[in-house]
Amino acid sequence: MTPAWLQWLSIASLILGAACAVWIAFDEWRRPQHMRIMNVVWPVTALFASVLAVWGYLRYGRLATHERAMPAMERGEMPPHMRETSFPAMVAKGTTHCGSGCTLGDIAAEWLALAFPTIAIWFGWQSLFEHKTFAVWILAYIFALAFGLAFQFWSIRPMRNLSVRRGLIEAAKADVLSLTAWQIGMYGFMAVAHFYIFRTLLGAPLPVASPEFWFMMQIAMLVGFVTSYPLNWWLLRAGIKERM
Repeated sequence: MTPAWLQWLSIASLILGAACAVWIAFDEWRRPQHMRIMNVVWPVTALFASVLAVWGYLRYGRLATHERAMPAMERGEMPPHMRETSFPAMVAKGTTHCGSGCTLGDIAAEWLALAFPTIAIWFGWQSLFEHKTFAVWILAYIFALAFGLAFQFWSIRPMRNLSVRRGLIEAAKADVLSLTAWQIGMYGFMAVAHFYIFRTLLGAPLPVASPEFWFMMQIAMLVGFVTSYPLNWWLLRAGIKERM
């Protein structure tokens, strides 16, 4: 049985994440980001990183507002977010850019498979996999890849003035490896949560429609950030991924 303290901790963490996401979205409405896709990335990141995302946004996100970046660029100067952001912080921003696509893909896949269980059967549940979780992970990876490529495409194409075809190719080069590293970390922690923390230690299931599941997902996304960060470091150093 899931202890009451864990349920209340899960609810509190989810409420905090949602509140942080709403606050960042409201602030972005007043101060839009120069790179438009970051208006989505920061609030989505706050859903799992909560106060850490707010700190990152206040420290680095506000440097990249349109009202601060555009005047500097018109004067031929390096914009504040490029001049005043350290390389490790740029890597973190690039990692959350990738991770926000993963987050949206995982949320969509989990709720879709819950509402329509037949979809999980299409992806191997009851044939390839005994547990529905593994089938949903395949769907989640596809969704995460779709969101991630879209996020990269709308970042890279305008910055490099690329054709649609070339933009998609460059987006795939920048995102597939880092996204996969994120998902590996996320899946790894969720496997521990499902099959060890809840099933073995607590003797309880971990249903999707529960606050405990999404609290575990918040932690899993942070683990995904850690596993994806080194690869994003290399991608930025190699110039495959754009610095933000």
